[in-house]
Amino acid sequence: MFEQITLPYSVDALEPNIDALTIETHYGKHHKTYTATFNAKVEEAGLTGKTAEEILSNLDSIADPALRTAIKNNGGGYYNHNLYFELFSATPAAAPTGELAAKIDATFGSLDALKEKLTAAATGRFGSGWAWLVAKPDKSLEVVSTANQDNPYSEHMGTPLIALDVWEHAYYLKYKNLRGDYIKAFFNVLDWAKVSAKYDAI
Repeated sequence: MFEQITLPYSVDALEPNIDALTIETHYGKHHKTYTATFNAKVEEAGLTGKTAEEILSNLDSIADPALRTAIKNNGGGYYNHNLYFELFSATPAAAPTGELAAKIDATFGSLDALKEKLTAAATGRFGSGWAWLVAKPDKSLEVVSTANQDNPYSEHMGTPLIALDVWEHAYYLKYKNLRGDYIKAFFNVLDWAKVSAKYDAI
């Protein structure tokens, strides 16, 4: 059974960047619903025992179109949010280290240049969706964007390292229509030590 990540911080720990009410609503309602529905649909499809990554990477194996869509949407909602909430910290490392730091400099020129590219992908996403930093099988890096709850595994883009949620429920209670201000706040609480560890584990 798939479970929501246990938040490694209190709901108010990310203030003032991400407010407690948004965390309570986003995690406690939206993510909770995606997780419950994903579990139900996985059982219906006979996929119990497989990982979320395996399921999302092999959606074509689900014959029923409606069930496939439900698993894609809710599985993405489950996985995407688990990664999103996991990467935050009240005392985040402000920059990556080691192999990831070197790869970012080689690929994008600097950490600031990568942030600019992620910001452009997030602000340029029309409607709801995500901006991502992904690692390819050869550990090269790419910034990509997906619509709705689509996921780098379901879209065969690589291994997700950073998940930047730009659905309005991620920011509207505090930032209203100012998506750009929310994106700046996102980087203030993104823990690059956790991102570096994910890259090292590939």
